[in-house]
Amino acid sequence: MERRDFLKKSVFVTLGAALAGGGIMHALAGGEQNDNNQRNKTAMKIVVLTGSPRKNGNSAYLADEFIKGAQEQGHEVFRFDCAFKHVEPCRACNRCGMNGDCILNDDFLQLRPRLIEADMVVFATPMYYFGISTQMKCVINRFYAINEQIKGAQKKAAFLMTYADTATDEAQPMLLHYHTLLRYLGWTSVGEVVARGVWTAGSVRNTDYPRQAYLLGKNL
Repeated sequence: MERRDFLKKSVFVTLGAALAGGGIMHALAGGEQNDNNQRNKTAMKIVVLTGSPRKNGNSAYLADEFIKGAQEQGHEVFRFDCAFKHVEPCRACNRCGMNGDCILNDDFLQLRPRLIEADMVVFATPMYYFGISTQMKCVINRFYAINEQIKGAQKKAAFLMTYADTATDEAQPMLLHYHTLLRYLGWTSVGEVVARGVWTAGSVRNTDYPRQAYLLGKNL
């Protein structure tokens, strides 16, 4: 398969037919000619969650590039590196009632208000045993305490993922998880970058995926 066809089939998985504000598909089609129009758009508050336990990990680098593009457009970005924060698992005590204070006193308290006020949430994670990283899943589980404040809030979202294998069907469980979560929350995906065939730390830098992540942020 030619590289051009490969990118079309493996990178943009289930992109929305109409991307609110112009997503990555719009970026590749329009290029830099839309910069002036994009800069005039209202700045968003964006939370970027990373799940890699490697500081130089491939998904972390995609997050770097997305943030670079988003900040160039004037968007405010708050990055939360899940693997380097102390976030305990949800204990299912239901003390929060899905809309109250959590009994756990940890680094999720830094993220909580940011998630509530965010216009967009980005998930950047490697594939670990065919799922998102444990560190990120732990953070997502803690969404429970603010469920009533983020559900139906009409936020935008994006998904950046990396994995070592090259089989496109192996990415489907993670993408299904992402879209199921968004359907429940009532959020809208504006794009996904699915980087396959990257394993060793930094190997994604030699691909076109970082540019796609950058353009996704640049064209919000």
